[in-house]
Amino acid sequence: MHGKFELKTAKDGQFMFNLKATNGQVILTRARYKQKPSAEKGIESVRKNSAGEGAFEIRENSKGEPYFILKATNGQEIGRSEYYSSKASMEKGIASVIKNAPEAELEDIAG
Repeated sequence: MHGKFELKTAKDGQFMFNLKATNGQVILTRARYKQKPSAEKGIESVRKNSAGEGAFEIRENSKGEPYFILKATNGQEIGRSEYYSSKASMEKGIASVIKNAPEAELEDIAG
C-alpha cells in the first residue's frame, strides 16, 4: 500500500498538494500554484525526483528543528516537509517520501 497525493484549493484560490503516508500523515507539501495543471505537473515532478540521489536538502529552522526540501534536478524546490523534533524523525520522513511518492495515487479535491 502506498500513500496519496491530495490536490486541493487553498484559501486564496490557488492550488496546493500534500503527499500523505499510508497512515494519513502529511510528509511533503507544496503550495501556491496559480493553475491546476501546474500543480499536477508539480506532483509528477515529486514522483520522478523523489528517488533521485541528492534530491533532498536538509535544513534547520531558527529553532533548530530539522526539515527537508525536495528539489528537482534543476535545483528548483518542488516540496518541503514539516518541522521535525529530531534528525532521526526527519530521516524517517525522507524515507517515507522515497517509499510513497512514486506510486502514490492522486486524490483531487480541488474541484
